[in-house]
Amino acid sequence: MTSALPFDDFRNLLANLPAADTAAETRVRTLFAKAEPGNSLGRIEDIAAWLAAWSGRAPPAVTRPLMAVFAGNHGVTRHGISPRPVAATANAVELCAAGGAAINQICIAYDLGLKVFDLALHIPTADITEEAALDERGCAATMAFGMEAIAGGTDLLCLGDLGVGNSTVAATLFAALFGGGGADWAGPGSGADAAMQARKADVVDAALAFHGGHLGDPLEALRRVGGREFAAIAGAILAARMQKIPVLLDGLAATAAAAVLHGVNPAALDHCLLASLSPEPAHARAAQRLGLRPLLDLGISHGEGAGAALAAGLVKAAALTSSGMAAAVRG
Repeated sequence: MTSALPFDDFRNLLANLPAADTAAETRVRTLFAKAEPGNSLGRIEDIAAWLAAWSGRAPPAVTRPLMAVFAGNHGVTRHGISPRPVAATANAVELCAAGGAAINQICIAYDLGLKVFDLALHIPTADITEEAALDERGCAATMAFGMEAIAGGTDLLCLGDLGVGNSTVAATLFAALFGGGGADWAGPGSGADAAMQARKADVVDAALAFHGGHLGDPLEALRRVGGREFAAIAGAILAARMQKIPVLLDGLAATAAAAVLHGVNPAALDHCLLASLSPEPAHARAAQRLGLRPLLDLGISHGEGAGAALAAGLVKAAALTSSGMAAAVRG
């Protein structure tokens, strides 16, 4: 980072975000109006127009879609906030590497590239009830690492996460960004019973109390009560915006990471669609606060980005619908 403070470069980027290509969007909507009057294809038309607006291509195309999954571990899990052991994060990453996870199969089905990033799983972030999860330099470096997810080239970025305990971290971030306390944002996560949910709520409240007045700045909230996968996803979202790459968000953690950027600049998520809504009650509330309407609602809660990968198939279909109809109309 070249500035005096590690976050300064990100603040500058967020203050100077590229705008949508409204001309490309208009061309796609005009095409649909000629070929299928009356918005008969509903959200398929909206998806194609969004894709054109953020890729600059009309009709749009998806030829190099990428599913990026970021995995992190959290020191706050020592409070018994998850029914899964911390080792489950690494086990899930290993299953992806072996080709045996659900996300592998969905990527094969829809011809998506897949990258899974192990974010120092052997070094969990600090316990957010008594320390900042990351220092500013470490958080900024992790955001910068996330920005590299698109380095190989892609025209549709799908984002997901893995991380035992990260539903509690997401709840804390939502509370910091949107207000409320643990009882408002903590939910069952990966299967917490009533007693464990109460512990999760208590942990959220303890973290909010410990960090006190330092959470008003969204990036400061990210480093204090977030985690590595949250920081990396935020970086990936921002990099995609700077390169005019449309993004599909999936899962509670990715939505919380997106909320951080939205907190800095409400226009920061205009190039994003929410792929899927998890059963976690906080997810629907956060999505509403962010103005994100899910493409799918399949009850998928286990992460890995499965919802984003499934939604990528829908986006690819919308692009092909637009291009195929354009060819027919020209013919």
